[in-house]
Amino acid sequence: MLLLENKSGIVTGAGQGIGRAIAQRFAAEGASVVVADFNREAGEETVQLILDQGGQASFAYGDVSDEESVKAMVDTALKNCGKLDIACNSAALSKGSGPIHEYTREIFDQTLAMCLTNTWLCMKYEIPAMLAQGGGAIVNISSNASLRGQAFNTAYAAAKSGVNLLTKSSAAEYGPQGIRINAVSPGVIRTPGLEQYFEDQPQIAEGLKRAAAMNRLGEPEEIAEAVVFLCSDRASFITGQILSVDGGGAVK
Repeated sequence: MLLLENKSGIVTGAGQGIGRAIAQRFAAEGASVVVADFNREAGEETVQLILDQGGQASFAYGDVSDEESVKAMVDTALKNCGKLDIACNSAALSKGSGPIHEYTREIFDQTLAMCLTNTWLCMKYEIPAMLAQGGGAIVNISSNASLRGQAFNTAYAAAKSGVNLLTKSSAAEYGPQGIRINAVSPGVIRTPGLEQYFEDQPQIAEGLKRAAAMNRLGEPEEIAEAVVFLCSDRASFITGQILSVDGGGAVK
């Protein structure tokens, strides 16, 4: 039996990278997937990839920084699938880096909005849909920057640290009502964004590649496997946890 057979789910930020890999893995494990992204072309490309692989998928536009857009996104998921069993909140965007005293208030606020507040907004509308059917599972995507700090990337690290406590606190709130809420904390993962970062900052590329004890980059599919497990019934007694998927980066 497939791990997510007969389940319906939504993945935000599923137009590329980690989000796309999660959506594809959801579908491969039997779920009907709503691919959510603010980039319609990229999101619909993910849908087509899933359909070509024999899976079930549809697209929902979602600007996760806008509450009305998030509400409409979840409404579309319910309309397309009839229910919401699982959700992965993967979408995030950080534009700021550099010494913290040189950050502008605008960049700091934007980072919090796109890396923390957006996750809360998604949960705000996903949770009622799950309460209505007696339970579900949510996985938020955090970052190992939240666990150990990250110089010159402090706003992002602080926001993702907030995601961790949002996850733990909400797990305590909704566990009695049958909703499990966990987070996956990726290390350095080979995504289009990272590849662009390597092109822009070649002097730090090799250091990041050696950041893990396993001395390699992680792949989006390896994050997806962890998310699928936490959303499946095999993780039925796991909630409020932050699972680091980093090749041993946190212990190196």
